[in-house]
Amino acid sequence: MKHRRRFKQTQSLEERLAAEAERLSEQAKKLPLGPERETLIRRARQAETGSHLSEWLRSTGLQPPSGR
Repeated sequence: MKHRRRFKQTQSLEERLAAEAERLSEQAKKLPLGPERETLIRRARQAETGSHLSEWLRSTGLQPPSGR
């Protein structure tokens, strides 16, 4: 039976997604207008949104819906 390699993350998911969004944005700025640049911008936006969603889900102020 093969064993999976396991990695202990040193940064939170939010930090990793924010860093990835920043890296993709910087990379996109260096490209001329075109589909490749738009793809990088879209991926950066998705990473940023994922970071915000994860942060929101972890927040202590999040309340479950009331069951009326």
